[in-house]
Amino acid sequence: MLTPMTGRGGRAGRRRRPGDADVSALVSSWTGALARAPYLPMARAELGEFLTVLARRLVDAAVADPVDLHLARRTGAALVDADLVSAEVLPGTVAALGRHLAEIAAGGARDPREVAPEAQAAVADGYVTRLRARLLDEQEMVRRAEVEARRQIEQALRSSEARFRAIFSDAGIGIGIGDMEGRIVDANQAFASMLGYTIPEFCRLRVSDLFYEDDAAGMWEMYQDVIDGRRDHARVEKRYRHRDGHFMWTDMTASLIRDASGAPKYTVAMVEDVTARRELQERLRRQALHDPLTLLPNRTLFLDRLTEVFARPGARVGVCYLDLDRFKAVNDRLGHDVGDRLLVAVAGRLDECVSTRGHLVARMGGDEFVILVEDPPDGELAVLADTVLEVLAEPVEIDGHRLAVSASIGVIERAVAGTTPADVLKAADVTLYWAKSDGRNRWARFDPERNARDMTRYTLSTTLLPGLERDEFRVEYQPIVGLDDGRVRGVEALVRWAHPTFGLLGPGAFIELAEENGFIVPLGRRVLTEACERAAVWNAAHPDADLFVSVNLAVRQTHEPDLVQDVARILDETGLPPRLLQLELTESALLGPAGRPVEAITALADMGVRIAVDDFGTGYSNLSYLPRLPLHTLKLAGVLVDGLRKPATGGGSIVASLVVLAHALGLTVIAEAVETVAQAEQLRASGCDTGQGWLFARPAAWEDLVDRLADPVRPGT
Repeated sequence: MLTPMTGRGGRAGRRRRPGDADVSALVSSWTGALARAPYLPMARAELGEFLTVLARRLVDAAVADPVDLHLARRTGAALVDADLVSAEVLPGTVAALGRHLAEIAAGGARDPREVAPEAQAAVADGYVTRLRARLLDEQEMVRRAEVEARRQIEQALRSSEARFRAIFSDAGIGIGIGDMEGRIVDANQAFASMLGYTIPEFCRLRVSDLFYEDDAAGMWEMYQDVIDGRRDHARVEKRYRHRDGHFMWTDMTASLIRDASGAPKYTVAMVEDVTARRELQERLRRQALHDPLTLLPNRTLFLDRLTEVFARPGARVGVCYLDLDRFKAVNDRLGHDVGDRLLVAVAGRLDECVSTRGHLVARMGGDEFVILVEDPPDGELAVLADTVLEVLAEPVEIDGHRLAVSASIGVIERAVAGTTPADVLKAADVTLYWAKSDGRNRWARFDPERNARDMTRYTLSTTLLPGLERDEFRVEYQPIVGLDDGRVRGVEALVRWAHPTFGLLGPGAFIELAEENGFIVPLGRRVLTEACERAAVWNAAHPDADLFVSVNLAVRQTHEPDLVQDVARILDETGLPPRLLQLELTESALLGPAGRPVEAITALADMGVRIAVDDFGTGYSNLSYLPRLPLHTLKLAGVLVDGLRKPATGGGSIVASLVVLAHALGLTVIAEAVETVAQAEQLRASGCDTGQGWLFARPAAWEDLVDRLADPVRPGT
């Protein structure tokens, strides 16, 4: 007789050990269930002792966290090893465990409603697996018995046939036997009932009647190999059609039985119904590939499809990446429930207008959706993007709220050769935000040149701080010259960036970026310190020169709380008199939010620092603010000076009027971007005080300029 497995299967983490009463109750119920079998290989008392050993092991498995499924499977296998293979054994075992395991597992770390089904399933799995193995062993026993001595053949065959017939007839899994011509010669009740037939009806079928077009690829070739004797076993998951028309999934094992000479004689198919498991797997697969809120394909499924397109040589791919405009406001004002319902409505509209065109639409997360177009015809993406915007334009009614919906869409189309799915998605995402920055409720097409500019801008932004730390920034100076006598009255400090990748960059390439990320403050402090040091040293050597230095201040710098203290400290440390420092600011930097002068600028002017309004004449310049600001200088923008080249535009009259206005307010006037002698003459004639530009000198390092500061500047030198 087979004996139950030995060894403890429990794990650390159990909270209590079930008592003997729990085990006794399980054994009593279990023994009673198995005693109803028509044949038992042991007496009832011996059966009780045997099941007591199994029950204690099974209790250890059930109260473990997690459930010791291996030990539970060994318990099921031990029943088969003990010849407990009647049809009542497995159902009786499962029923007994179901009545008692939940109560026994109540002391464990997990919910007993989860533990009991897991343990039951594992016991059943171990039983069926061992039974299947045993059937194969029995077949082998039959084959070997045929070559035994004739004296033992009949007795061995009778014993084996009796056991096989008991297993065959009463097994809980389906078993069918076919001959080499494809006729079904025998089947057990489990197999016939599984497909809705009686045994005689089932045996009138042929194996070929169970072939289906959608069977797994290679399955019937594998079965043919068994029939031809090229292999002895084959296992596959296969669908069977029930008599009433529905399909069921099975785990089928086909085995070959040979005659005494070794020639193939029969095939035995053992079939286990796995429909419930397959349906669970399908539900889990769908959940893994679809968005639970909108039921659209999710990012994972989209990426799988996109990867499939890239696997086709010569394919082209189109992607529309869209994001709802101002969706956050809906969540913030009306709640996430309304926001979720809005997403569902949008997803429905997208699916309706996109899927009908044969394309895939997926939700990427949040309020972002993406449309995949495989091998798009010419113009298809533009039509699709316009269609989506039109479909979304109709307001959505939710709980009495009429919600206007719009989207921004990034569109990209390219051949798959030479790129990757990640590159395509990245480009589509970038293009989406172009559409948002261009005004929303529109679509934008990917532009490689614009992307290159953005990448350059990003690179500059990320290397600003390292550039400051590596001292890559340097200051050049341009003379500010008196138009009446050519004497240098001051110099403007202009920062340059000696970038290791892009070369020497002017302020237009990086000042705006420095303002955005806050690096303008330490950069401006460094430029101001160096400029003041240069001017202080030069003026100390030329005490009658009164050469001022002009430094630009950005808007963000004017709002720094320590600006006044920083300027005062730098002036004190360098020894430069405040009157020889000029700070240039744009109108937006001079005026606060309410149109009043920034307090820091007034404080600097009170210190004696000269304040100049820079780029006057660009855009909209409000003349009314000039009398209210603590100004010393008006700096005419280059666009006004350039207008002097075209007398028909009236540029000379405008400049002359502005000079008169500035002088009336007690301001001096500097003209920038002076490039020709004619411009200089017109400016001098209009009364403009000073000028700077390439006509007088280009910006240069201090070392290249310092020796020329004391001499009058001749235009063009």
